[in-house]
Amino acid sequence: MKKLVAFAIVLFVGFAVQAQETAKIEFKSEVIDYGEIAKGSDGVRVFEFTNTGKVPLVITDVTSSCGCTIPEKPSDPIQPGKTGEIKVKYDTNRVGPIRKTITVYSNAEEPAKSIKIKGKVLDPESQG
Repeated sequence: MKKLVAFAIVLFVGFAVQAQETAKIEFKSEVIDYGEIAKGSDGVRVFEFTNTGKVPLVITDVTSSCGCTIPEKPSDPIQPGKTGEIKVKYDTNRVGPIRKTITVYSNAEEPAKSIKIKGKVLDPESQG
């Protein structure tokens, strides 16, 4: 019986130690400001991040709050201490303010992380 209890304790401690070893995603910036840009200009921006955890970071999905914003996730795991990129393409043919949220889903300590883009697309025809 003592061996069974000892085994259970060792098993529990092993899981507790393993649970502390997680991936952590740390963005260089959580908001990208396009500023004021012209209609039809380049809408691609890049969010840079680092895996500051102890295990490989696997990004399972990246979604946008709008169909006008197309995010692209890395296909391979990001090793501890290494950097990665999430590309975001905004449709700059839509004139007006930009306020969109991109949600990054991963095996990180924070499994759903929100990052944002903002700015304003100007219509050259309405400029005086």
